[in-house]
Amino acid sequence: MPIAASVPFTRPLSGAQVGRGPAKASFSADDDRLLDEMERLSSCFFWEQANPDTGLVKDRCNARDAASDKNTVASIAATGFALTALCIAVERQFLAADAVRGRVLTTLRSLWETLPNHRGFFYHWADINTGERVWDSEVSSVDTALLLCGVLTCREFFHDREITRLANSIAERIDWTWLSEDTSLLPHGWLPEVGFLPYRWDYYSELMMMYLLALGSSSHPLPAETWDAWKRVRFDYEGMRYIGSFAPLFVHQYSQAWFDFRGKSDGYADYFHNSITATKVHRQFCLELGKQFHDYSEDLWGITASDSAKGYVIWGGPPMMGAIDGTVVPSATAGSLPFLPAESMRVLRTIRNKYPAAWTNYGFVDAFNPLTGWYDTDVVGIDTGISMLMAENARTGFVWNTFMRSAEAQRGMARAGFHLY
Repeated sequence: MPIAASVPFTRPLSGAQVGRGPAKASFSADDDRLLDEMERLSSCFFWEQANPDTGLVKDRCNARDAASDKNTVASIAATGFALTALCIAVERQFLAADAVRGRVLTTLRSLWETLPNHRGFFYHWADINTGERVWDSEVSSVDTALLLCGVLTCREFFHDREITRLANSIAERIDWTWLSEDTSLLPHGWLPEVGFLPYRWDYYSELMMMYLLALGSSSHPLPAETWDAWKRVRFDYEGMRYIGSFAPLFVHQYSQAWFDFRGKSDGYADYFHNSITATKVHRQFCLELGKQFHDYSEDLWGITASDSAKGYVIWGGPPMMGAIDGTVVPSATAGSLPFLPAESMRVLRTIRNKYPAAWTNYGFVDAFNPLTGWYDTDVVGIDTGISMLMAENARTGFVWNTFMRSAEAQRGMARAGFHLY
């Protein structure tokens, strides 16, 4: 995969320069330096591990030997995170604005002109060099939504005529009504060989961004009652009640990386406060697991879908999912920074200071296990992405403030019945 010969990174910011704008959480100077370092290195991943001719971003990369990594599989979800991450990199002066604008234009042109799609929806996995479908992957509803969030963030950030034209074209091509022809519960995807997948987005999860984008579409909007179709199951854990599902912690993070739910309710819940509660529950769950796996403590907790010594695993809880073995996933706590800033920051400081093998030129590895001495070689685009976006939201609210200027986001939330309180 060709890599840009000249990477336009500016020098690291000094302590006096970090944390521009009003902070949304209180961080110490040392915390700010760590988050700044994490975000800067994350932006290195999203710049260096993209094909400069297509803008597509690798799903994952061997962060210990990135120059020799021959993986050519791109993820459209990672590309959506990347488009947003590059806006942060410009805002924080990690990358030159003109270079990033050029990369964004390349990416949007690829998405509009080259990348295979069906009714505007993109395949989950693509070849990073050609954009062609790989692994017989599905046309993915939620991954297209993640990509669209990045596209709209760039449109609102750059105020560039060509970026705006391309972003609008990509957004308006997505035919949400095709996806919901015979159901108000959107399917996970579609395969050209067999048609729609049998699985539906029917329980609380990362689905919120997708339904809201569909409601807010200017060209193919879904009816407002679609928002009421999916189930909001309430869980109780040691007296803490919240809406959730049998899924990893990231389901409480992804939609909220872009959509600002603070101080708002749709009549069902304040989803920001709901994620605070769900994160407290997960932390307590990990502390209870500390009786079995003694590495889990107030200094070290957080499990979400990630790599493991035995491959990629969908794990977490409560209730317990997967064969949890003491593995720690840095993105679980980094992605929780807006919800539990002090508790999450405590974990990130512990990992950075006590587990140097968990740190790479792209920031934290995807996962590691202090009990066995296993450390991942890889970073994963969506996990690096949620870490970077939520760190910036916790510090300044930048992604929320930028994305929520979009008419699609405002219209979607209004049609779903959200109101301030």
